[in-house]
Amino acid sequence: MIGINLSRYFNFAEILCLLVMGGVCGYAASLLHTPMPYLVGSLASTASYAILITHYQNRKIPFSRNARWGFMAVIGTMIGAGFDETLLDILPKLWLSIMGVLFFVLLIQFLGYHFFRHVGKYDVPTATFAAMPGGLIESVEMGAQAGGDIRILSVQHFSRIIMVVLIVPFSFFLWSGETVGSSAGQAMSEVAWVAEDVFLIICIAGLGIFIGKVLRFPAYHVLGPLVVSSLIHAFGILDISSPGWLLALSQLVIGVGLGITFSGITLKTLMKTFGLGFVFVSFSLGIGWAFAWSLAKYLTLPTEDLFICFAIGGVTEMGLIALSLGVSPVTVAIHHLFRITFTVLVAKLYYNRLIRQN
Repeated sequence: MIGINLSRYFNFAEILCLLVMGGVCGYAASLLHTPMPYLVGSLASTASYAILITHYQNRKIPFSRNARWGFMAVIGTMIGAGFDETLLDILPKLWLSIMGVLFFVLLIQFLGYHFFRHVGKYDVPTATFAAMPGGLIESVEMGAQAGGDIRILSVQHFSRIIMVVLIVPFSFFLWSGETVGSSAGQAMSEVAWVAEDVFLIICIAGLGIFIGKVLRFPAYHVLGPLVVSSLIHAFGILDISSPGWLLALSQLVIGVGLGITFSGITLKTLMKTFGLGFVFVSFSLGIGWAFAWSLAKYLTLPTEDLFICFAIGGVTEMGLIALSLGVSPVTVAIHHLFRITFTVLVAKLYYNRLIRQN
């Protein structure tokens, strides 16, 4: 009994140290203006620690899945809070580009699966969810539930987001000569928050999880809160300001949780996943530019603005890049919300179809 208690205390202390270390690394990453700094910093530091522990002590680090899922729900709620009543006025004008996003997702999912399956030699569930053109959190969780390699999926989507955030601003710099800044994962809303906002975010997150589970949403702990929060804000029922520290804390916990899954991964696997990720991101952005260029002929939005809507990065980061370019973040967020939601549905259906065929 004493040994068990000591083991639990050691695990708690270890997790606490990892959170502190991740927070320090996240703050350092924010000073370097990296995208989603607390996720990047905590994931990188925890993954390094997990790899070393596996190599020298051959043990795994336990971490509560419920803690990670809870903060995923909070992030989903905060993304939904970025919408307002103008959503209902803007939607009818964007139907053509949104339809383009849906076809884009289908194409990237199909090409990505065959790329990771035949070039990367991944198994079916890992290849399917590695090919998802969006949703780092959703893809890792769904892939893990389907039996995929959570370590490879974490690295694959981590590399996707980092590369998109680096490549897109650099592409605009080459195209227009203008420097595009990223606020490194800050919240879209800069309105002052109050304690009531935090309470409402937690309540909506809990309600969203419940509704998402009842309606059997894929990745219900993220999509449920996101959809509920989006509807509440679109219909003007509530107007919640998301505090930056809560977004940073959520990124920190999720980053530590994902970093722990790197136990047993080798440098060779890291190099392989980043190499495959670069190829996947490159052809995805190229296809996204082709869609944007084609649709710009029939819409009032220029190709550059539409390109941001088709970039397979994170909702927050794409919104911040849009702000830097003077593009409506609501327009961009709408496209990315449809992209991520449809991506989750397509990946689940695509995987079920592959299983039935095999």
